[in-house]
Parts: sequence; structure tokens; C-alpha cells
Amino acid sequence: MTAAAPATPVADRPWLKAYPKGVPATIDEAGLPTLATMFRTTVKAWPERPAVESFGKRMTYAELGQAADAVASWLQAQGLRKGDRVAIMLPNVMAYPALLFGVLVSGCTVVNVNPLYTPRELVHQLRDAGARILFVLENFGHTVEEALPDLRLDKVVVVKPGDLMGLKGAIVNLVSRYVKKAVRPYALPAAVPFAQVMAQGRSAPPKEVPIALEDVAFLQYTGGTTGVAKGATLTHRNVSANVVQLDAWMRPYFGERADHVMVTALPLYHIFALTVCALLMTRLGGCQLLIANPRDIPGFVKTLKSSRFTLMSGVNTLYSALANHPGLKEVDFSEVVLCVSGGMATQAAVAKKWKELTGKPIIEGYGLSETSPVVCANRLDLEEFSGTIGYPLPSTDVSIRSLDGASVPEGHPGELCVKGPQVMKGYWQKPEETAKVMTADGYFRTGDIGVLLPDGQVKIVDRMKDMVLVSGFNVYPNEVEEVLVSHPGVLEAAVIGLPDEHSGEMVVAYIVKKDPNLTEEDIRAFARANLTPYKVPRRIEFRDSLPKTNVGKVLRRALRDEVLKKGG
Repeated sequence: MTAAAPATPVADRPWLKAYPKGVPATIDEAGLPTLATMFRTTVKAWPERPAVESFGKRMTYAELGQAADAVASWLQAQGLRKGDRVAIMLPNVMAYPALLFGVLVSGCTVVNVNPLYTPRELVHQLRDAGARILFVLENFGHTVEEALPDLRLDKVVVVKPGDLMGLKGAIVNLVSRYVKKAVRPYALPAAVPFAQVMAQGRSAPPKEVPIALEDVAFLQYTGGTTGVAKGATLTHRNVSANVVQLDAWMRPYFGERADHVMVTALPLYHIFALTVCALLMTRLGGCQLLIANPRDIPGFVKTLKSSRFTLMSGVNTLYSALANHPGLKEVDFSEVVLCVSGGMATQAAVAKKWKELTGKPIIEGYGLSETSPVVCANRLDLEEFSGTIGYPLPSTDVSIRSLDGASVPEGHPGELCVKGPQVMKGYWQKPEETAKVMTADGYFRTGDIGVLLPDGQVKIVDRMKDMVLVSGFNVYPNEVEEVLVSHPGVLEAAVIGLPDEHSGEMVVAYIVKKDPNLTEEDIRAFARANLTPYKVPRRIEFRDSLPKTNVGKVLRRALRDEVLKKGG
């Protein structure tokens, strides 16, 4: 256990002096609503406001409230009770918000699942979470079919891209299936169509469930500081607090508005979009413009050209791709008040080009799955990109510490540690792993090396962990190495991250052969079969040996330093 360091005295929190006018030092933690209450309050207050837009079709808060109630009613009819886990394996389609709030209103716990997971990854997460129901987009039905024998699910529900969109949705489904050929053949004969869920759920209102702030709202899976995927246990209090913190930070900047539209291109199963887009927009009574496939940059730009929006969220990779598309010059940014970035470090060159093209600076923040996620954010009145992660949010304390847990002086690097109501309850059913990331005095250890600047801003300078950050998604070398060494032709493998202009970092694998006939394509094909695409090594190099400690542990850092020194 690390040595305890005292909590930062209020007088020594320089960031408070730099807060914009109107931003409080703390939020009212005693008055926090549950996420279910927050949703119901907005539905009641602004029933006619648009809540979601997808493929040109809008849904009001009243309609979203009715759809969420139908989902909740159906879940209860299946015998699910408060605290049961429900998995959602969807990209940003109209059904996602209905499922999200339906699960929360029912009192169950949301388990967000990356739709690009391989069967192996899906089995690990759903079995660890103990999920009873899985909602999956039909485009990924083939993955579920392969994993199903090893899953322990009560039911699988298949969703179509156009569900909840009426006649427009029928057209979207036809295009997805027959024009884009996005649906691979699959066989899930016992699966329930989402349309049937809605029909049955609408027959009776859901039963009221007494939901408490300490109840678990999400199991948000992350590798944390190791490569073993763990569920960050986020309570209603944790996530509600972060939404209220963001509201307190943002509202003084743009005031009360009834017409906010947030471009939601980051996947809602990712904690950044989940909180900053889905939940914060609900709190504000704003609308989400859902982008189902942000990789289709020409299609994305076409949507932006034909849409009115006031807010935008993204990661460095996305801003870079958009800025490099010639059509972006034709997009109207005149009503945009804020472009926020998180998930990975924003590159200064990307921020500069974005500002030149759109007239809007990129405002960067910082967070993790374990912190619901936002810890720090820049002031929203910045004229130029800062290169820092900004200031700790209200009711958030940060402490920069040495490896032994002692506080380090201002301006000196150390591990960024965080305390606040948004910090997770712990890792799901993993008390030992939880203990590793908490200090004796209750701070969460982020594993990131930061510096506290004189005015209270925090700058991230490095990472303690070997995690590779690809376009805002965490890749953990342990997991990739475990897959690679399971190939019969591989003797040893080491995985590191190297700088990449497009994605921030790329995954690189160094392999010692067991089979002399092994090729790069053999490895790549094997990795593709067992790993989500962003985890597949972009570069593969064969070596006679790997650098190791005297006890045989591969020295990833030494390997990375060696490659970078050679200009690799």
C-alpha cells in the first residue's frame, strides 16, 4: 500500500481561482437525482423538444420516454429485477437511447458492449458481468451466434438499424441489408425481434422501482491499469454527479438554451459519448444528432452539411479526418458554440487546422471510465487550443504524487490521482484490483503522469502504464500478446504502442518464431479472428529475441525506447 498523502487543502487548490464566473467550487451532492429521475424530469419538462435524430428522423422526449417505458416493461415481464445486468451491443442508432433509459428506468444495470468485439471478447465480458439479456444490432448477429454456446443469457434481442423510425426506418433497413450488404448471414432462431419487445412492452406501463443513488447504473468495461478487462462499477451517484459537474461547468458559458444539438459521432458505448452526449444532453433538454458510422467520413460530412448543430464532440482522430476532407469547408459552423475533445491527446497541428477551417477552437478535457469519465476540462471561452487538459471540475480534487504516494511540488511530474463523487465504486467483483488503484486516503490512481501548473491547470506528460491509445480506445498489450502467443507458430510476443499521425498511436508487435515458415499475414489473419480491429497490430516484426529482465519479464519500455531511438 502506498504511503498516505494529505488531501489538498482548499487554499492550495489554485484551479478554483481560475474558474470562470458563475462556476461553483462544488456541486450539491446531497441533491443529486438518479439517472432515471433525471430522464423522467426532462421528459416531463420538455416533452415536445427533439431528443434524438438519426438518418434524418427525429424523436421527441415524449416519444423517447414512451419507448424507454416499453423497454423497461418488457424487461420486468422477463423476470428481471433491480440490479440485473442488461447488455447493449449497438452503434449510434435510434434504438440505443431507448434501450439505455429503458434499462435504467427498470432499475437494471447497463453493460455497454463494443459491437466490433470478437466472440472471445464478447464471451469474457458478458460472463464476467453476469448479463441476462443482450440487445444486439443485426449487423453483428454472426458474432453472437458464434459466441452463444459459451454465453449464459436468458434471451437475445435483435435490433435493426431503422427500428423506432417508422417508414423511414424500413428504408434504412433495406439499404443496410441489401444495398450496403452490412448484414452477414447468422442463425439465432430463439432471438426476439426488437419490434416484438416494443409491442409487448407498450401493452402495460413499467412497475415503479425504488432506485437509490448507490445502485449500480453501469458496468463500464476497461482494462484499467492492466490488460484484463474489468467492469468499472459506476453508480447512479457517480454518473449523475459527473453530469451535474459538467452542467455546472458549461451552463454559465452558453446559458439557458432550448435548441442545443450535439453531434454524437463517438460511439455511445464509450464512456465519453455516454456521459458528455447522451446523459448531459438529456440533462439540458438538448438533441443528439447520432452518427451511426463515423468512419464513413464522406457520409459524415454530408450529414453535417444538411444538419443544424450547436455542439460537437470528438477525438483527435475524428477531428483530423474531418479537417482533411475537402467537403468540410461547405459545412456551416456559424451556430456552433463548442467543439470538445477527449479520449486521447489532441494534437496541436490538428487543433490548428480545425480552427483555421471552422473558426472554432477545440476544447480538450480528460477522464477515464473509472471516473464517469470527466476529471478536468479547459475553460470554454478559450480562443486557442491550450495543450493542457484544463482544470479539475467542481467537487473534484487532484493530487500529483510520487511512486511512494507522497505529494510532489507544483510543476514537478508525478502520478495524477483523483478524488471526487464521480470516482467509481470499484472494479466489479475484483476487490484486489480495486485496491491496487486506490490510495490509502481514497484517491484513484490514474496511471498517467501529470504536472500541476501554477494556475491550477493539469498537463499530461506521459503514461505509467503500457496501454496503447488508438483513436481514443484503450489497447492493452497483455491481451494482444496473449492472443499472439496462442498461435502455434509463435514462441514469444511483445506489443508496444508507437506514435501514429492518424490514430495517435498504433499497435506494433515483435515476435519470436517457433515455426520458421510463419509469415506476417499468418499473424495478422490470426489477430483479426481474435481481436477487435483497432487492437490488431498495424506493424509486425520478427526478432530472434526480446529484451527481458533477469526474471524473464519482457521490457516493453526498453523495446519502445530502442525502436524510437532508431527512428522506428
